[in-house]
Amino acid sequence: MTNTSSNLVIGVDLGGTTVKTGLVSGDGVVMYQAKRPSHGTDGPGAVIKQIEASVREAMQHADGRTVTGIGIGSPGMVNDRGVVQSPPNLGKWDSVPLKDEIQKLFPGVAITVDNDANVAALAEAKFGAGRQYPNFLFVIWGTGVGGGIILNGQIYRGPKGGAGEIGHISIDYNGPECNCGSRGCVEAFVGQRYLSKRTAERLKENPKSKILDLVGGDVSKLEPYYIAQAAHQGDALAKEILLEAGTLLGVAIGAVMNTLDFSVSIIGGGISAAGDFAIRSIEESVRAHVLKPLQSEIRVLPAQLGNNAGILGAAGLVL
Repeated sequence: MTNTSSNLVIGVDLGGTTVKTGLVSGDGVVMYQAKRPSHGTDGPGAVIKQIEASVREAMQHADGRTVTGIGIGSPGMVNDRGVVQSPPNLGKWDSVPLKDEIQKLFPGVAITVDNDANVAALAEAKFGAGRQYPNFLFVIWGTGVGGGIILNGQIYRGPKGGAGEIGHISIDYNGPECNCGSRGCVEAFVGQRYLSKRTAERLKENPKSKILDLVGGDVSKLEPYYIAQAAHQGDALAKEILLEAGTLLGVAIGAVMNTLDFSVSIIGGGISAAGDFAIRSIEESVRAHVLKPLQSEIRVLPAQLGNNAGILGAAGLVL
């Protein structure tokens, strides 16, 4: 597709809890965004309805200009036909031809589907923190933990589209059960749901923590952002929680660095709101878990595109 500023495309960032959709110009400017719940536990049909509604909402803001493509970043393995397979945070979903299903709803519009972490990695490679690094591991740390591999400036997908799934590296084979069915995956330790749950349990023993103040005493509102705020205010429990989470994620990233001979990792997703404190703890852990020749070159960087990375990367699939 021709990359000109006259083109409008739509990027869809599909997550376990939300669908975020952006109307994007040919030069990578997000002109409008829509957000709604994904209904991820209700099965593929419910999710597809939410995608459709979100896309149509975005199209209404095109001001009469033609939308020429829809790119979708989805959790789970995505093959070259746009079939999404067993996404860990979407229920009742085994193998769904998402590209074909969306094509039926929007005939005549180019549709491309890829893994959500892959498209976010592509966005950072083109527009964000990875522009100067031809090889890096991108990690999405949010509802779950995903990853994308940028090799020589391009997404490395693997033969079946499953490369980069760092969230399902087991760091303790006797550990807690993960949504994928395995045990001890790093996602089962530091994914937002698990992290918030463990924090809520720890708060029972630490009722004076600043974390509780920041969520107004309502632990159902717990997110990494509030934990990070409390840490920056000097709260000992918040610091301990983020240090532990960063250390655990760093163990998994270190394994990838050793395997691929990489030295750079870029961290995005909701946890990026935790700021420098979390990034430093991850970098220290990675450096401690890689082979000695790699240690001095290890860099862990925050993503630059924030919540727009998924939208921009998905849009980039059809620009």
